Amino acid sequence: MDKPDRRARSATIIDVAARAGVSAMTVSRVINNREGVRPETREAVESAIQALSYTPNAAARSLVTSAELRIGVVYSNPSAAFMSEFLTGIFEEASTRGARLILLKGDGGAPPHRDALEKLANAGLSGIILAPPLGEAAIVRNVLRGIGRPLVAVGAYDVADATCVRIDDRRAACEMTRHLLELGHRRLGFVLGNPDQAASAERMAGFYDAVREASNVEVKVAQGDFSYASGLIAGEQLLDGPSPPTAIFASNDDMAAAIVSVAHRRQLHVPEALSVVGFDDTVAAVTLWPPLTTVRQPLHQLAAEALAAVVAGGDVIARKARRQPDRVLDHSIVTRASSAPPGS
Repeated sequence: MDKPDRRARSATIIDVAARAGVSAMTVSRVINNREGVRPETREAVESAIQALSYTPNAAARSLVTSAELRIGVVYSNPSAAFMSEFLTGIFEEASTRGARLILLKGDGGAPPHRDALEKLANAGLSGIILAPPLGEAAIVRNVLRGIGRPLVAVGAYDVADATCVRIDDRRAACEMTRHLLELGHRRLGFVLGNPDQAASAERMAGFYDAVREASNVEVKVAQGDFSYASGLIAGEQLLDGPSPPTAIFASNDDMAAAIVSVAHRRQLHVPEALSVVGFDDTVAAVTLWPPLTTVRQPLHQLAAEALAAVVAGGDVIARKARRQPDRVLDHSIVTRASSAPPGS
């Protein structure tokens, strides 16, 4: 039996984006005649639309064009630096789309109360974005599952009924650990993030991937929760005792900044006596001394992709298509003055 033509199931904005080789956000901009799209890109999108006989349904189109675009953002993160930059990206992207944001905040990384989540779920929103770590919080998933609106979880893995927007945490952590090993470090410390987040486990797995590639590596591990306070405790634990690490990799910049503070208090010069590296590349990475070597997450782009996924998700739901695939963005390693060969 011949396979049915793709158009027989009604093409979605995701199909158009895949055929044109662009993001769904770019397709939305072309459809609505927004600026900032190169002529050749616009031509490729228009050709894909024609080839697939794609017609935006009214509900999905209103998600992009009108003031009816009302997006809930649920957030609660112990890293003020991370949350500030992520929310700034959300606000900037929302302003370009004329979207209205409805914010719901939890405290200290904990989810908002169930009643508040249920009220948000019933507020007639166009979609909901879950900032990390809430995309993997059980109460959030239970309340918002099956709401019939696009649900986007940032920095999360394998969330039912949601599109996840993230980087490859495991590969990023592996590359950062290789950086330390290539500098000559063989006594490494690692500070884990929140144990309830999949990204924490992925970063630890990436760390050990690199360690297994080298020989004669000693490892000490301490538990953190992505907060500065937990980094202080982890730093004391790692630097106590004989043969302390010559380099410490913390799972986010806040905890890395705390490690640097502990080192200063112990009169250990960074990076001469101790290299310290982090993860995220928030403002914290460049406001301490020395500036922090870190993994750069594209926080503004994560926010923009989350909003684009809400827009595309409205079209997918309206057409009863399969949910969108996860969006994995690129990361990079930013080397600054906090890492150097041991004993330098």
